Amino acid sequence: MNKLFYTFLSILCFAMIGCDPIEDKMELGAAITADQLQITATNVLVDGKKSNKVVLNNTSPVLSSWDYGVGVTQRKTDTVLLVTTGENEIIFTGLNADGSKISKSLQVSVDELSFPVPPEWAFLTDGGEKNWVWDNTKPAVWGNGGYLGSFAPAWWTLQESAIDGQAPGEGIGAKMVFSLRGAKLTKVKANGESITGTYTFDMTKKLTMEDGTVWAKGKLTTKNVTVLCGISPNEGNAAVYEYDILILDGNEMMLAYPEPGAVAWGTAWFWAFRAE
Repeated sequence: MNKLFYTFLSILCFAMIGCDPIEDKMELGAAITADQLQITATNVLVDGKKSNKVVLNNTSPVLSSWDYGVGVTQRKTDTVLLVTTGENEIIFTGLNADGSKISKSLQVSVDELSFPVPPEWAFLTDGGEKNWVWDNTKPAVWGNGGYLGSFAPAWWTLQESAIDGQAPGEGIGAKMVFSLRGAKLTKVKANGESITGTYTFDMTKKLTMEDGTVWAKGKLTTKNVTVLCGISPNEGNAAVYEYDILILDGNEMMLAYPEPGAVAWGTAWFWAFRAE
């Protein structure tokens, strides 16, 4: 009996030892410095030229955040499209295991835009940042007109000198600064007060008139900031953040916004700007 008891006890002890939980602990590594980062940003070559497609790679023991100008990716390895030729800055921010952050800037040269990107990035920013003001060469800079019909303010219209009556400080002396870095839009009022947000394009959202004529070639969307006098009066001066792009080149920008439910020749609002 004693022999059987001790045999049973041995088996029980072995089972208890075997069932002890196995802890898979990850030891936190020492934080690294920016100089110790192992990161690369490499152009994809097309016909021997450095294209605007760039492969980002981080082999360092840190979490990744790559700011490539018009976007941010948090993947360790990713492929992104740059939107301008010449020198482009990519800013990497790494997060160490202890919570500390480190940053490093990489310069990437682009020979040509081998992979298509909306040219509106260059029109708006000239590859850096660019000022836009009311186009006082036009008969009117703001007002309403026909949705899918008019191409500029046509019915009730205002000149630049009358804008302050609708949006104080956003008429004469005010401007918008479109920046490529971070796709940032800063509205600067005549008194120097500034409001900053971001912007994006969707050049797939074209609108055509009944005869097939392209009325709008895309859409500009802003966040946390509107364009100058970016309001819809018949909606209680509600802020407008989405604009149809009627014209946008390096010198001229015409935007429009239809009131909710508008059909062809319903009420839309128009903004006329020019590069400063």
